[in-house]
Amino acid sequence: SSCTSQCYKSRLLLCNVQELQKYKDVLPDQDTHHDVQTLDKTIATLETELSAARTLQESLLNGSPVSEDFKVSESIGRRKYRMVIGINTAFSSRKRRDSIRYTWMPRGEKRKQLEEQKGVIIRFVIGHSAIAGGIIDRAIEAEDRKHGDFMKIDHVEGYLALSGKTKTYFATAVSLWDADFYVKVDDDVHVNIATLGQILSKQAWKPRVYMGCMKSGPVLSEKGVRYYEPEHWKFGEPGNKYFRHATGQLYAISKDLATYISINKHVLHKYINEDVSLGSWFLGLDVEHIDDRRLCCGTPPDCEWKAQAGNTCAASFDWKCSGICNSEGRIWEVHNKCAEGDKALWNSTF
Repeated sequence: SSCTSQCYKSRLLLCNVQELQKYKDVLPDQDTHHDVQTLDKTIATLETELSAARTLQESLLNGSPVSEDFKVSESIGRRKYRMVIGINTAFSSRKRRDSIRYTWMPRGEKRKQLEEQKGVIIRFVIGHSAIAGGIIDRAIEAEDRKHGDFMKIDHVEGYLALSGKTKTYFATAVSLWDADFYVKVDDDVHVNIATLGQILSKQAWKPRVYMGCMKSGPVLSEKGVRYYEPEHWKFGEPGNKYFRHATGQLYAISKDLATYISINKHVLHKYINEDVSLGSWFLGLDVEHIDDRRLCCGTPPDCEWKAQAGNTCAASFDWKCSGICNSEGRIWEVHNKCAEGDKALWNSTF
């Protein structure tokens, strides 16, 4: 039965974790730091799988309904990908999506080649309207039939619900694709895919990685201001700053962290600002925060000068607009001056 096989899988995973822990304890002194961290990642991955298996086992034993996420993640022999890039978008952002399709995101057969040859999945992430199946949802369905580049998630769209959308995106993505990293990017940001892949690939052997441009902004307690924090009292005295977290335009997390979100999604607290929410979910965990400023370059001339100096940016946007200002038109300028070029993408190894 499914319950018996799940019990066996749990015991097998537990034995693997225990054996690796014993091996780590007796590693000779001459073993390198890299070897230890690689072993740590293996243990972390197995522990994450063990946690998921135990959750599923308990559901089966209690006769509780099993979520689709677990059913999908149970599939055997899934292809391994380098990264999944989820582009956060809204119903009203058709022009932004088209501007991305005709600049940094491969379309049609080239996008499929990117998946098959480079292990990179790219999708626009969209939920549904409060009245599912309405005219707005039908417009997205028509757009998806034309381009086939949407990832539809079980989430009611709305700006004030971004924390919930982020949580659902990671939980859904990790159930659909087995990747090293899961990336979230806004639809008014320019991305160089090969550069991003190369940055992430250097961290792929580490466990529990949270990467982005780390910041610590003020906790705003005044109603009516942008980025107002309704739960400001939780962060101490007035004038305090948030804990360090990645800015929301683009960030990446490793598979074990995405799996952690998927398993615990029903109890993870949602703050009003989604980048703060994500950072809060990792506060009590043994997570490595990696600050890489190539993930938050400015638009020309900033990214242009850096590209000319051989330090190509992975992501570019305007801080003052929290994205590229008037991105539907200006993303072309950014792409023309700061893009890594097609050859860089197809000749890259990451």
